[in-house]
Amino acid sequence: MSAPVQAAYSYCEAVTGQQARNFAYGIRLLPADKRQAMSALYALSRRVDDIGDGTLAPEAKQARLEDTRALLGRVREGAIDEDDTDPVAVALADAARRFPIPIGGLDELIDGVLMDVRGETYETWDDLKTYCRCVAGAIGRLSLGVFGTTTGAPGAERASEYADTLGLALQLTNILRDVREDAGTGRTYLPADDLAKFGCSAGFHSATPPKGSDFAGLVHFEVRRARALFAEGYRLLPMLDRRSGACVAAMAGIYRRLLDRIERDPEAVLRGRVSLPGREKAYVAVRGLSGLDARHISRQTVRRRG
Repeated sequence: MSAPVQAAYSYCEAVTGQQARNFAYGIRLLPADKRQAMSALYALSRRVDDIGDGTLAPEAKQARLEDTRALLGRVREGAIDEDDTDPVAVALADAARRFPIPIGGLDELIDGVLMDVRGETYETWDDLKTYCRCVAGAIGRLSLGVFGTTTGAPGAERASEYADTLGLALQLTNILRDVREDAGTGRTYLPADDLAKFGCSAGFHSATPPKGSDFAGLVHFEVRRARALFAEGYRLLPMLDRRSGACVAAMAGIYRRLLDRIERDPEAVLRGRVSLPGREKAYVAVRGLSGLDARHISRQTVRRRG
């Protein structure tokens, strides 16, 4: 690997280590080449997210997002030189040469962030699912391009579907965790149908639930939906090699534990950001590396087929 490419990866790994609180715990478990590729994917995704979450006017955000889309076109065409001044582009271009990464997934991410820029809201779960597939399901499919599947893994033809579903599970967990924070920026992601069903259409602008609402009922309803998505998406684990499976199990395991906390105390998401201490994240990572989650899912899959 040339010095400019190595420097580009080092930059992406630094971005990942500084900004990816949960993601970083998973990718530490990967071998160097896959870890570097995942860092490049994260750094580009972080750039897109930062544009969407920034303070620019919507028109300026759209222009920057389209500039990023043009950059992806250059990556696809192999038009990024090793001495390009953009280290993220250099690292991503190298990763795309080394792994069968479906770069179009990053275009989907841009599509999802454009939905945010336009201030779109979602009437039904099917509507929200479209958004989640863009901003998270696509990341699952991109990651699978780096991980690959093990030779002869049963059901591997559905691996992309499971990766997408696992992304949906993580994103719905994020949405539950961030309802108060998102409300502060004028965003509401949960489906309007669900909000109305539980008397929460007024939104989440204080540390207490909307008056007369069944906020706990809403949270438990969405938690059940997220758990069903996790159960389906976890079927990906037995299809991955040990270290890739450990990476996925660690990231998903952290979010499942967040979901457990939210379920136990629904109003916690209105009081502040629900998170896990570092030692608990480390435990989840060790559990993933041990293969416990992959073996558990594999046994469940065998029982279902039986």
